[in-house]
Amino acid sequence: MQFYFGPNHYQTLKQYDISLESLVYLGYPVVREVNRFVIIPIFNFLRKYIDNFGIIILLLTIFIKTVLFPFTYKSYMSQAKMRVLKPEIDELSAKYGPDKMMEKQQATMALYKKAGVNPMGGCLPMLLQFPILIAMFFFFPTSIELRQESFLWATDLSTYDSILELPFRIPYYGAHVSLFCLLMTITTIISTSMNQQAMSSSSMPGMKTMMYLMPVMFLFILNSYSSGLSYYYFLANVITIGQTYLIRYFVDEDKIHLQLQANKKKPVQKSNFQKRLEDLAKQRGAKLPAKKK
Repeated sequence: MQFYFGPNHYQTLKQYDISLESLVYLGYPVVREVNRFVIIPIFNFLRKYIDNFGIIILLLTIFIKTVLFPFTYKSYMSQAKMRVLKPEIDELSAKYGPDKMMEKQQATMALYKKAGVNPMGGCLPMLLQFPILIAMFFFFPTSIELRQESFLWATDLSTYDSILELPFRIPYYGAHVSLFCLLMTITTIISTSMNQQAMSSSSMPGMKTMMYLMPVMFLFILNSYSSGLSYYYFLANVITIGQTYLIRYFVDEDKIHLQLQANKKKPVQKSNFQKRLEDLAKQRGAKLPAKKK
């Protein structure tokens, strides 16, 4: 029998080429691949040149947010288009009322199509960022490199950064206050508030409440987690807030509104898939339905 006595370090275990690295849990299948091929290589590359792990996490966050910026920009532009169309959506709501929800939905989708707006365009880019957010949730607690590594007031980035010990214990929270976790919660609420302002309608008021409730839930969940994880989420929120202000400064919603009005005057473009179906029908001699006048 052979025994291994050493750190539970992913790269060290991988060198033995007997799947020992699987002992380091990196998350679910998709998330695990993000950690293996993106997060860990970048983290190890930065370690070659920088000794301060707080700076390493900062640079890692900047790199990830820079790569994801095109998705953030696309999401914001989609929200801006939905926002400038809100007055017309409100007119449709007043026209059809609560008794004609189907007609209202059809008219709304027709308006989106005519203006060239994808109502899901703001959601899909954000969904693509979730695997990285979840990957970090597994990466930091399992990173043995962070043990006993200090940064600012955090004496150990692998555990919570307590700045105040409470004389009592709060259920699901603990008996201490983690400053990085608290800062993460505050910046998440600010970022959520900015996103809510950018939303085009309030058709789902319950969703707004849930969006503000989630940061409070994470405050309880992450209070006893790795301070490195809370530090990363805090930095990601600060950068997101900065990017949002930057985009708002350069994006002119009046020009977007004029472009959408110009799109409405153009004939609706058929998708390539729809064109292929019509061409195939013509080749078979099928008669296409006449256009409504």
